[in-house]
Formats: sequence, C-alpha cells, structure tokens
Amino acid sequence: MNKVLSVPRIKFDNETLETDTSSSQSEVERKISSLFELYCSKVECDPDVPVLYKPIHLSYIRSHLFKLPQNYECLDSSRPWLCYWLCQSLALLNYELTSEEKSNVVSFLSKCQHETGGFSGGPNQMPHLAPTYAAVSALCLIGTEEAFNTINRKKLHSFLMSLRMPNGSFCMTKYGESDIRAVYCAVTVAQLTNVYTADMFESTNRWVIRCQTYEGGFGGVPGVEAHGGYTFCGFSSLILLKSIHMCDTKALLRWVVNKQMSFEGGFQGRTNKLVDGCYSFWQAGIFPVLTNLLESEGNCTLWPLYDYKALQEYVLICCQNRYSGGLIDKPEKPPDVYHTCYVLSGLALAQHAVKNETSTVGSHKNILNSNNPIYNMELTCLKKALDYFKSTTPIN
Repeated sequence: MNKVLSVPRIKFDNETLETDTSSSQSEVERKISSLFELYCSKVECDPDVPVLYKPIHLSYIRSHLFKLPQNYECLDSSRPWLCYWLCQSLALLNYELTSEEKSNVVSFLSKCQHETGGFSGGPNQMPHLAPTYAAVSALCLIGTEEAFNTINRKKLHSFLMSLRMPNGSFCMTKYGESDIRAVYCAVTVAQLTNVYTADMFESTNRWVIRCQTYEGGFGGVPGVEAHGGYTFCGFSSLILLKSIHMCDTKALLRWVVNKQMSFEGGFQGRTNKLVDGCYSFWQAGIFPVLTNLLESEGNCTLWPLYDYKALQEYVLICCQNRYSGGLIDKPEKPPDVYHTCYVLSGLALAQHAVKNETSTVGSHKNILNSNNPIYNMELTCLKKALDYFKSTTPIN
C-alpha cells in the first residue's frame, strides 16, 4: 500500500492505553485502510485513479439548489449559506448557471436583505453577520450586475458599524455573541463591497491577536482552545486588516502542520479529534498565505508546508459519495452541501499548491478552478467582484 500512496502512512499508537478517543481513531483508520487498499489494487491497472466524479457531484449540487430535502429544515435560518455553499461548489467545478437561474438566486437573496442593512438567514428574519457574509459571497459568485446592485452598500456599512464593540470585536447580531467569526465576516464583507473604513476596524487587530493561544492556533474568543475554523478566521482577518505582523506565524505553523493526520492525510480541527473533510479547507487554506509570507520574509522559495498530495488522496479516495454525489466528512458519513463546498475548496487549493508545476493527484481531469484561500471564493469570480466594487464610491 505504501508503494502506491504518496507517502508511508503511520497509524495511531495508543501506547496500550485504550480510551473512547483512541477507539474512535482506530475505527476511522480501519475504514480508511480498507479504502486505501482498494485504491492500491486499482491504481496498478488504471493510472487515472483516483478520480474526482465531477458529473455526479454537479448533479448532486444542482439538485439541491432550488429544492432541498426535508432534512435541511433545521437550516431555515441559514438559507444564504446554502446558496453560498452551492454557488462556490459550482464555480470550482467550472459550471455556470443559466441567466434565469442566476436571477432566481439573486431574487431570493434580495428578500433576505434586511431593511436596516445586512442580510438575514431567511426572509422576515433578523439581520445577522453570518448570513450577511454568505449572501454577499454568493452574490459575488453569481457576478451579474443584478447581483452586485442588490447589495445596499450604505445600509450595509451602517449595519456593520452597529455591531462593532468598543474593544474592536463584533457581535454576530444585535445582542448576540461576540467572537472571531464575527470579525472575519465583517472585515470580509467590508473589503469585498468597498465599505471598509478605518474607524470601523479601529483596534480590531489587537482584539484578534488576543485570540491566538499558547498552542499557536486561534480560539473563538481570548483564552479558549485553538480550533481550525477559528484559526482560519483569525489569520485571514489579520491579513485583511493588514496586521499579520502581529501574529506569531512560527507558532501558528507549528500548530497547523500537526493537524494533518499521519495516516489519513486529511486534517483534524483540534488536538485529539478525528479527521474531517471540511478541514481540508479550514486548516489547509492557511498554508498558501503562510507560505507567501515566509517566502517574502526570507526572500526565498519554499516547498508547500504540508503534504498536499496526501490531502488530495484523502479527499478523492475517502470523501466522495460516488453513487448519489456530494462530498463527505469521513467514510460512511452521508454527503451534505456544507462538506461538498469546503472539501472541494480545500481540494482546489491542494491541486494548485505548487506554482507552475503539476501537483494534481490522478488525471488532469480532476483539476478544479483556482480558489482564493482568504475569501474562499473561486478566483475569477472574486477578481470580478473586487474590480466592480472598487469602481464604486467609497462609503464614509
């Protein structure tokens, strides 16, 4: 098996101390090991494997765009997120919606825009930073004049300002929680739509850096455990705030490289947790930016700081539902649109990890469109949106 996979795989050693955590880890490795063995038996006969089953995934994504299964009822307050996850997945797969389909998505998102500014999780709900980020990102991915013009930038600016706290942090919604996700959503939306102002983010960088822990990653608020999603939000926020010099990048690098699993090849979100396909983006998305930073500091070229081929192998061999389509957390889990988006997003970054060189596992047909690791948006769509809003009048 190790002769065919990109690197030797080292299984977890419980050092003769059996716990619930070690038992769960061993069970996941057992399932993945069988998939790796199956892959190794096939690759000797078919050099194109592993295959990214694009047509099946496209069918899955399109089937969820305008009609969702009943089990998605619990996400009624997250409907702009569903639009974003699906639009991002389609963009990475290089699939363009028809003009009518684009207009239908824009029409729905316009109904989620609150009269006071920002977007809600659904029509007639309270405005909230999370669906605001998702709605704005989805509209940027659609990329039509109608989509861009749907965003009321003046009211959006007022909405963001209303959620700013005296210490520089942001609340998710009025009277809501204040954490590092809110900062990321606010600064991303502000930069995307050209409503960013210095007073909006005064001292925000100082609050964000307080969330970096002794481990090197970032917690949701100061003083809590580092976590992959929060680390992405903190690191990306500092980039967008032009304050990355405040980050202890060496500690961050040490923490995040140790989150890639030695047997699975995918990433875990926290220490002693199981591998999860979504961290193919949340964790691995940090590496392209971190590599560029270290290269500029040392005036040298670095090889990718993580095993991008092992990550691709985990995604392609273990995270695809090749029957109904969609991508998954880990073997034997059902597909969903959240994991489909973030697994594809991480896969796209891994495929383009080496500049000007082939870094794709499997056939060239597996290649996805380039993805931006800070905004998590397909690169062509992002450039178009930034150019459009750059030409608009700044909000003071």
